[in-house]
Amino acid sequence: MATAAPDRTADVGNVPAQRTGPPDPRRRNATVLVAFTAATNLADGVVKTILPLIAAQLTASPIQVTAVSLAFTLPWLLFALHLGVLVDRFDRRRLLWGANGLRLAAMGWLTASAASGGITIGGLLTAGAVLGIADVLASTSASALVPAAVPAERRERANAWMVGAETVGQEFAGPFVGGLLLAAGTSLALGATGVSYALAALLLILLAGRFRAARPGPHQAPAPAPASAPVSVNGRIAEGIRLLWRDRMLRTLSLIVVVLAAVWGAWLALIPLYAARSVGLGPGQYGIVLSALGVGGLAGTLVVTRVNRLLGVRWAMFADLVGTTAMVALPALTTSVWAVAAGAFLGGMGGTLWTVNIRTIAQRTIPDEMLGRYNAAARLFSFGAMPLGVALGGALAELAGIRLAFGLFAVATAATAAPFLRNVTRSALRSRPEHA
Repeated sequence: MATAAPDRTADVGNVPAQRTGPPDPRRRNATVLVAFTAATNLADGVVKTILPLIAAQLTASPIQVTAVSLAFTLPWLLFALHLGVLVDRFDRRRLLWGANGLRLAAMGWLTASAASGGITIGGLLTAGAVLGIADVLASTSASALVPAAVPAERRERANAWMVGAETVGQEFAGPFVGGLLLAAGTSLALGATGVSYALAALLLILLAGRFRAARPGPHQAPAPAPASAPVSVNGRIAEGIRLLWRDRMLRTLSLIVVVLAAVWGAWLALIPLYAARSVGLGPGQYGIVLSALGVGGLAGTLVVTRVNRLLGVRWAMFADLVGTTAMVALPALTTSVWAVAAGAFLGGMGGTLWTVNIRTIAQRTIPDEMLGRYNAAARLFSFGAMPLGVALGGALAELAGIRLAFGLFAVATAATAAPFLRNVTRSALRSRPEHA
């Protein structure tokens, strides 16, 4: 549109003027990163589906089966901050290659074990842990690589399509494809997943540019210690946490993410019990509710740019607070499957609006040499809060009932509106410098 409408899309940094001269070779980078994200998240979705199913074929112990799933996610709590330091010190494309190398090694070992009939629970746990570490490294590196790979005016769209690829791979295509592959044979399922990781690694050859973290410029704050006194790994981790915590807006957003992630964890844990015990939903109706969540996420991918242009980044992110509140409030207020599905749709859409915009804010305002540590610390807040939400949701449902538990989580989500509106202002978003 060529109208002189208010510049609502530039809340987090002005869009550069249109360039003249030879085309930017980085124009294809967004497509490459979306394709890489789609291939790896499809494979991750398959892995998260088939590894617990393979474990269930080997043992009847619920603890051992759930431990296989936990092995894939636990590295986010144990290693995210340390791997964030790695992302800020080395070439991020090479780290992506290294992450996919770990994935290939794990899948090759599992495929060989399955072919020889020697696959064990211990092997699944080990492979799950390796794949989880690779997931942390790849996710942190890919997000930190975007500012160097994609021109500023294309980042919002690139982030939207990357989030959409994550949603499709993890929530839709991955589980579906994983079930089909496992039905065709364990070795085939594992081997095909390894091929997907290999193809994704080859795509990275097409990226144009340099992807090592930039050194601080003269306009940025000096290093916290003299060059003669190298900063330890723990010291570098502390730098990233301080960067997040001392920034009032980023601190507010991170604390809100803790609440939102806990609420999402509780919703995902409680909705099966709600479906079975409170409203007696059949498998088809339960599938409608879960599908609505994913469809909402995909819808958010398609409309985020227009919503940002129409409402501005601040109100687009506030829409997630409204959507998540509706997602957990409706099961407390009604037993209508369509109302609950509508709430799930709003929650999924709001989650995408929030994720795309918070990534764009970070990529535009965090100094490049700190982006890996910031991303690691920020994601630790969300991934660490989800299991806490699961545990708290189970305890509240046991003590007060499922529907009351949903109501309490709705109140907690609604309470985040006040600090958001007080600290995440349009002027605060506009005034942030663009370091990337």
